[in-house]
Amino acid sequence: MDDERVSQDPTAENETDAEDRNDGDTSGTAAPRPVKHQRRLLLFVIAGAVLAADLLTKILAVANIEPGRPVWLIGDIVSLRLVRNPGAAFSMATGMTWLLTLVAVGVVIGVVRIGRTLRSPWWALGLGLVLGGALGNLVDRFFRAPGVMQGHVVDFVSVGWWPVFNVADSGIVCGAILLVVLTLIGLEPDGTRKGVEK
Repeated sequence: MDDERVSQDPTAENETDAEDRNDGDTSGTAAPRPVKHQRRLLLFVIAGAVLAADLLTKILAVANIEPGRPVWLIGDIVSLRLVRNPGAAFSMATGMTWLLTLVAVGVVIGVVRIGRTLRSPWWALGLGLVLGGALGNLVDRFFRAPGVMQGHVVDFVSVGWWPVFNVADSGIVCGAILLVVLTLIGLEPDGTRKGVEK
């Protein structure tokens, strides 16, 4: 009986070793703690970078661009022009600023919750871009005139016929496109592929 007990212990140790070897493998079903922490850190680093870039460029835009006087950069295609947007992209829902603020808060909460299961660096990148962009515009909603949850977002980049936008908008759009592509190719946030046998 003692011999049987001893023979079972190495099996358990081998299973533990196998899990340890899978720490760097993003295709497994288990979510080893070190990998999740790395992906979560990547998400927040990207979000922080987008947020910092958004805040800095908005401060510079407000300080250096006069409303109604665009600064032309590339011919008559690319310019910097200061616009304060109470609505969403394309100037939609301009009378529902408070609702847009709540939606942005919901997006932030959702991204943070998904971040707990992350093992895919690509999902960390996409979610980080969306999170940073949502936080950047939320800062405007809460701290700019005319008041809390009613603040107008500062937009300042104009390219051709495209509506004026900012760094936060770029982060949200690029992140959302990446997440759609990842979903279409079947890559899950935990690193597994949809339809692939585990």
